[in-house]
Amino acid sequence: DVYKRQIVIARRYDSAEAKKRILAACVRLFLDKGYNDTTVAEIVKAAGVSNSTFQNIFRTKDGVLVELCEVMFSGQFGAARRTSGMDLPPVYAYAVETAIQLTLTERNENLRDIYIEAYTSPTASEYIFRNMAEELYQIFHDYQPGSTQSDFYEMEIGSAGMMRAFMTRHCDVYFALDRKICCFLSMSLSAYHVPLEEQEKIMSFVSGLDIIKSAERVVQELIQALAMRFEFKLGSAGKEKSLDGVLV
Repeated sequence: DVYKRQIVIARRYDSAEAKKRILAACVRLFLDKGYNDTTVAEIVKAAGVSNSTFQNIFRTKDGVLVELCEVMFSGQFGAARRTSGMDLPPVYAYAVETAIQLTLTERNENLRDIYIEAYTSPTASEYIFRNMAEELYQIFHDYQPGSTQSDFYEMEIGSAGMMRAFMTRHCDVYFALDRKICCFLSMSLSAYHVPLEEQEKIMSFVSGLDIIKSAERVVQELIQALAMRFEFKLGSAGKEKSLDGVLV
């Protein structure tokens, strides 16, 4: 019995270590090449594991996204407050955070790829819906006092669909980044019953921020959080990189 327990413990340890190596490899490859251009063969080679080990832990590449979403979406409103350098009201933090997401994905194609896939994958998007429903309830409940957390879950499905659509659409001379952010905020804040006068103040506040600089800080926090969570070292001695060249 003792021998069997030792075998079970050893297998669990090996599985946990393999999972950590796979996730570290995925973070590096996804940020370097993008989600869609990264193959499972590349992942298992970089992680030093077998195909069967990868399939036993994650089954498919989509399975990795849920783990990444836990880091990408947890504490994102706190990051928005920190980057603005202010103690923001919740609705302002929501506006800054969503503006930062749109900026990150507009400035870096590999991040765009990861976020769009996260909003597309059934398992990853379900995690986002449930996690965001709790946040949205706290942020917008005063505007919709009769709504439950379940109601906000349903509204988040629509809001996430809008976010994905805006991320997918590349900016151009006719649809600049500030216009994209303004359009998304106008639609989402209206959906959550924020009065028009307050919406105008919120959007004026966001437009006054250096949103690209804020996004730069957030992406560095994200990379640091991923590195700590999955225990790998950042490249180039951890030096900062711009949004146009996010690599680890």
